[in-house]
Amino acid sequence: MDNEDRVTPYLISLYMALFRRWNENFFNNPISIARCEIMRLSKIGSTNTYIRSLRELDHLGFIKYNPSRSKHRGSLIYMFTFDKTEEQDVRPYKNSYKTSSSQSGKKNENQNFLEMSNSYLSGFGPDIPPMLQHVQIYFEEKGMPSIEANKFFNYYESNGWLVGGKSEMKDWKAAARNWILNRERFNKRIKNTKKKKRSSKPSSTNLNQNKNYNTPL
Repeated sequence: MDNEDRVTPYLISLYMALFRRWNENFFNNPISIARCEIMRLSKIGSTNTYIRSLRELDHLGFIKYNPSRSKHRGSLIYMFTFDKTEEQDVRPYKNSYKTSSSQSGKKNENQNFLEMSNSYLSGFGPDIPPMLQHVQIYFEEKGMPSIEANKFFNYYESNGWLVGGKSEMKDWKAAARNWILNRERFNKRIKNTKKKKRSSKPSSTNLNQNKNYNTPL
């Protein structure tokens, strides 16, 4: 894409959204897409711009676009690899003979790259604590506003990422799904915690306003 002058920001954004779906499909072709979902991921608000961008990507040879005329079946997208170092299929077959050490090392490097890409592009990093951006991406894909992602992150960041205040968290995505299902209860818990902190501070109402300061100690 860097060497193609006809590529616009819409095409780049759309291609990255399609690449994420291809990644989640373990790089198998084709991938079935839903217009509303891909438009949301690519931040394209116009249906005409979305369809025109798909056709332009197909025309430029970055994808193969098979539109669907059915409301109950998504359009099909075929993604391509652009590795110029060697010719290979999207899903290379496994050879029966033993590979050399150099080939084995290259395979491990490719595997590590795919794992890193999967973690970064899908926003589902395994590390705890997770990055705030990963949490925001996960909540967005669940149809939740970013403020809920911030509440979830700040709550568990303040208690050391402990479940129930005791057990160490092992899967933040499971905790996020539980937060979404019980967000009203969690929001009440946050409000109660803030009230307790405010009530523990001395206020003017607890002071004796009628004290006689002329009385000797």
